[in-house]
Amino acid sequence: MSVHPIGIGAWALGGADHNLGLPMGWCTADDTASRRGLETAYELGANLIDTADVYGHGHSERVVGDFAATVDRASVVLSSKVGYHRGTARHAYLPSAMRRQLETTLENLGTDRLDIYFFHNADFGPDDRYLDQAVAQMRDFQRQGLVTAVGMRGPHRYATERVAVAKELRGDKYARFAYLAERIRPDYLASRFNALTPPPADGRPDIFALAASLGASVLINKPLAQGLLTGKYDPDQPPVFAPGDHRLRKAWFTPGALRIIQDGLAPLRERFGGTTAALTRVALRYCLQQADNAAVLVGFTRPEQVTENLTAIGTPLTGDELAFVRTTLGRLQQNLDAHSEVFLDEKDAGR
Repeated sequence: MSVHPIGIGAWALGGADHNLGLPMGWCTADDTASRRGLETAYELGANLIDTADVYGHGHSERVVGDFAATVDRASVVLSSKVGYHRGTARHAYLPSAMRRQLETTLENLGTDRLDIYFFHNADFGPDDRYLDQAVAQMRDFQRQGLVTAVGMRGPHRYATERVAVAKELRGDKYARFAYLAERIRPDYLASRFNALTPPPADGRPDIFALAASLGASVLINKPLAQGLLTGKYDPDQPPVFAPGDHRLRKAWFTPGALRIIQDGLAPLRERFGGTTAALTRVALRYCLQQADNAAVLVGFTRPEQVTENLTAIGTPLTGDELAFVRTTLGRLQQNLDAHSEVFLDEKDAGR
């Protein structure tokens, strides 16, 4: 599929929400602003919109569907995901549950097909009980013409594992992702990647090399680190999030981390400019120049953000500039990781 290099991530459009006992939405969403943002993106050439059944438990899909009904269906690429919203089923990857979820997703989006359908997580039950059935069901969706391409998201831990399983007891999510990718053989990989992402361990391929080995393309999510790389957050006036917002449990949005980010972005401001647009360009360009077969998915809650994201990419970064960004933000990432460890230790201690 040919798409604009900047796609629209519609997670935030679902609003505040909880799933698996955890906050997993965005309290800053507004349906009117969401609709205008989608219209703005389309006017500026963006044609890929990515959502999921669990974003607002269908609300994001319905907002996207209401917009999609106003344009030529062939002019947009619609992507959704299955795996985190199981309803009353024993498991989200039971074939019967997948069929019900796809039917609901198509109804929400007002379409008869999905261009890309993603496996949203890597939990296929004890000993991968449902893996073969789930893959077979996804291929059957393709044979029926309900799904054009198959995707998988990762490397990613199941949401509850990050809060319920001690770090030293967690499995290797990278090895797990590579194993599942070989079993599923997806057309698209959706992966978190940005200039804060550390290089892979020795001997381990990065997401782009893995995609190349599979003949797959990459959809990069969180290219702006959910706004943190744009420098828009003030540590002296930290954001306040309402219930149902996933950022409530993220250490990087605390005042201490925001101070580290502000200081760490200073060299980029000096070299590329101090505006939000300048930092947005650097962050998006860094991602887009990793591979030719990659696009980024950028979320929004206000239409002005869409305009800024789609008009900020400008000229490519030079080799020297790419290296400067990687070195500068590599230091920042290490400082943030150290802060996060302290934050989690303090939470565990009840302080």
